[in-house]
Parts: sequence; C-alpha cells; structure tokens
Amino acid sequence: MSEIDIPDTAVAPPRAHCVADSAGGLTFHVSDWVRPGPAAAPGEAGPVDALVLVRRGADPGGEDEVRLPLAPAEDGRPQAALPSTVPLPEGRWDVHVAHGDAEPRRVAPGLNDLRSLVDRRPGPSTSPLSVRIPYPTKHGNLSLRSWRRAPHAEAGEIRAEGGELAVRGRLYRVGNPAEWLAGAVVEARCRRDASRVWTGKPVLEDDTEFSFTLPLAELAEGWKGGEEAWDLWLRPADPDAAPARLARILDDVPDKKEIFTYPAQPVTAPHGPAKAGPYYTTNNDLAVRVEDA
Repeated sequence: MSEIDIPDTAVAPPRAHCVADSAGGLTFHVSDWVRPGPAAAPGEAGPVDALVLVRRGADPGGEDEVRLPLAPAEDGRPQAALPSTVPLPEGRWDVHVAHGDAEPRRVAPGLNDLRSLVDRRPGPSTSPLSVRIPYPTKHGNLSLRSWRRAPHAEAGEIRAEGGELAVRGRLYRVGNPAEWLAGAVVEARCRRDASRVWTGKPVLEDDTEFSFTLPLAELAEGWKGGEEAWDLWLRPADPDAAPARLARILDDVPDKKEIFTYPAQPVTAPHGPAKAGPYYTTNNDLAVRVEDA
C-alpha cells in the first residue's frame, strides 16, 4: 500500500535528523516542532512526547506501531533512540511525532548521517540481523525501510556476461558459517512454477564468503514466453534449518531496483529467443528475470 499524505498548510512540519550506528540502531533529533496546546504549569507533569513509527498499510495503535519516548538532548532538541535490539518487522515505516494524546504529525526528513551503514560488516551472532535505512518519500516525508533476517546472505560482486551469472556474497547470522556453507546448495526458484528449481553448489572462499556461477540458459529451458522471475536462495543441508535469501541490504541505499542494474544476456531457449539477467526486487532481494529477447 502506498503512502498516504495529508498536507498541513497551516504549520510547517517538524523535521527529524537521523544518525545511524554500525549495529543497526538509529537516533532521531527533532527540530521545528510546534507542540499543540498550552505548556504544562511549573511543577506539573505535561503530556509525554513520543516518536511514533507506523508500518505502511497498518492501522495506528496496533502491533505495527512503535512509540519511542522523546527527551531533550544536550542541545535542547527532542531526541529518540531506536536500538537494533528493538524488533522492527520488515516493511516501510512512516515516522510521526506525538504530544500526549494529540494526533500524531508526519515528520519531514532532515540531515542523515548514514556513514556507518556504508559497507557494513555485522559481527558474529545468531540473533536476527536488523537493518533500518531512513529515506525521504515522494511526498517529502520521512520513512524507514526495515529488514530483519536470520540467516542472511548478503550479495556482493555480481557479473552477468557470457551467458552466465557470477555472484559473490557473505553469510551472516549462523553459528558456524563455514560449516553451514559447506553443506549448502544454491537454489533458483521459479515464481511462476514452484516445481522448477535450479540447484548449484556454492564455492567457499573463506569462513563467511561464498561464490557461485549460474548458467542462465538452464533457467530458460522450461520458459514459455513472457516475463519469468527466479528468486535466489542458499539452502543448508539441515532440512530443519532456515534458508537464506540472497539480498543486498548492508549499505545506505533503501531501494536498489532502479539504481543497481545489470545487462540481460541472450540465451537459447526451446520456446524461442530469450534474454536473462539479474535484478534487485522492491525488497532488495536478488532475482533473475527471463523474458522475450
């Protein structure tokens, strides 16, 4: 569901300036906020200020709402912290500020310090990996893109040439990555037909890094025309263990589909001329598209 924007022309919106840390947490500094209603009398407790995160498409006040207390920072501006330990389910979260029981107001984006997210390398852990990237919406509001994954396979270098797709990546959030990868297989799963699955063996480059090569023509063997998408996974040997979706989320780019693009390769298919190539989905997951040449 797309963002709904209700403009307020009477008062300029408050702004939130974000600072990211390497663990996946965010700190918000709010400015230009005119609180509704009179101030509390001296010695009286006034309404509590909060930064309110609402997951896109959810009803306010339900499980898809997170309220973070706002308190004055050293410079006097209201400040709220979203630690990486606070669960934030995957999705897009719209940012608001609220003064007591007053209607929450949407927040405009300020300055973002996201340097710690560039080429982020999470430490060893088996807890879910938390990724939150703030971004401005098309309506000029502040929102967050959130991921929460365990295990996670981070896509790195991608080369599409000579009819093949070569991928390098790193595995996170498993107890023993080298052992996990040694018994794993790469799977390309066809969204149109779940019975069609390509499997390959990843090459272990070091304790956490892997690589694999996918012959694109093999995905086109059962192609019947039109557009066909294949999702890429790492599946461990243990049938009870969770697989890892290949994605690229450990940086400061919230939407990669239109930014990271790769050439499609011509492939021979029984149905007719086709082409195939990698792309990132709207969730920044890595996939392969087979379509008419």
